[in-house]
Amino acid sequence: MIKDIVKNLKTSSTLRINEISKKLESDGKKIYKFGFGQSPFKVPEDVIDELKNNAHQNKYLPILGLNELRNAISKYASAKNNNYYKEENVIIGPGTKELMFLLQQLFNGDILLPVPSWVSYAPQALISGNKTCWITTTKENNWFPTAEEIEKTILKNKNKNYLLFLNSPNNPSGQICNNLKEISFIAKKYNILILSDEIYSELSFNKDFKSISEFYPEKTIISTGLSKWCGAGGWRLGYFIIPENLRELRDSLKILASETFSSVSAPIQYAAIAAYSNNQNEYINNSRSILKAVGEYVYENLKTNIISMNKPQGGFYLMPEFSIEKFSTSEEMCSNILKETGVALLPGSDFGFSKKRMITRLSFTDFNGDQFMQNVKKTKKIDMNSISKFAPKIIEGTKKLKDWVESN
Repeated sequence: MIKDIVKNLKTSSTLRINEISKKLESDGKKIYKFGFGQSPFKVPEDVIDELKNNAHQNKYLPILGLNELRNAISKYASAKNNNYYKEENVIIGPGTKELMFLLQQLFNGDILLPVPSWVSYAPQALISGNKTCWITTTKENNWFPTAEEIEKTILKNKNKNYLLFLNSPNNPSGQICNNLKEISFIAKKYNILILSDEIYSELSFNKDFKSISEFYPEKTIISTGLSKWCGAGGWRLGYFIIPENLRELRDSLKILASETFSSVSAPIQYAAIAAYSNNQNEYINNSRSILKAVGEYVYENLKTNIISMNKPQGGFYLMPEFSIEKFSTSEEMCSNILKETGVALLPGSDFGFSKKRMITRLSFTDFNGDQFMQNVKKTKKIDMNSISKFAPKIIEGTKKLKDWVESN
């Protein structure tokens, strides 16, 4: 009675590792949650206050979202991306994952995915009946595809429609795409649709985030939301910004939204106005500074001649690759690490890499973000003492992982 296409799917690996970690903790084992990517920070107080103030809102809102929120987002995004968006360009969804799923449902063509890619892009393509075309990347190019690699894939069949998913800063690598201009040239040449997943954009460590929409605005859909920069993953509010000349796509997305989620939670939409209208610079800057310091600590203390990785550039991920030959798959290696050390990692195979490649994703968010944030507000500095005091599990878990490597 269940479709074969669904029978062959597993629970999303990021959510699965979180459940496994919680179960092991409840059994009394000390777990270092380096597998699940979730902001460690509290939602800003002014946004929480607005949620409380609007708890009484109980009416269905417009399918595309609350007009006041869409207007606030359009102004925020216009200033951020040096572009001009109208509220008509914005559609609010219950997290960007749902909007991406609906986009894949309506898209008629092949999905271009760089290796590595976020764990849900490919399963959503499979459910939607879309063919996935994986594009090779290299560490030297920050794990993003070159224009040549994209063109090589397209030239296998130029007559198809293509949708490229581009996620920068990237999950799982923590890297930023530096060749946006050359990718946009190829996208224009072959009329490719781009989904620019910018959910970590506010957490770019260099503070001068660039969107590919600056180079290719006509067919780039921007996807982002509250979950990462605002510490509100559980609130489930994301949005797409869809350019004017993709109006037909937007209208089709609205129809699918009307038949699926209807509209996003009213109190959360009203609260989100404060997130995009009020000045959140201090909160974002402190979050970014803490994550950069913690990420660089893990990077500096974990890299060896056996573990290679790129220095983190945004978000809260590293992608360590292990030069260890005793395991047959990265999943087997991660299971052994969890068993032997209590450190939870995700295998690279969940992100499109070969199972035989000993590459993993590490999330450096297992610390009390509220305490760390309050300390930074008071002291205006982050040093080794701060990391030791407010992120002790990061230090312990990093050491356990390094000791495990030395013993193997």
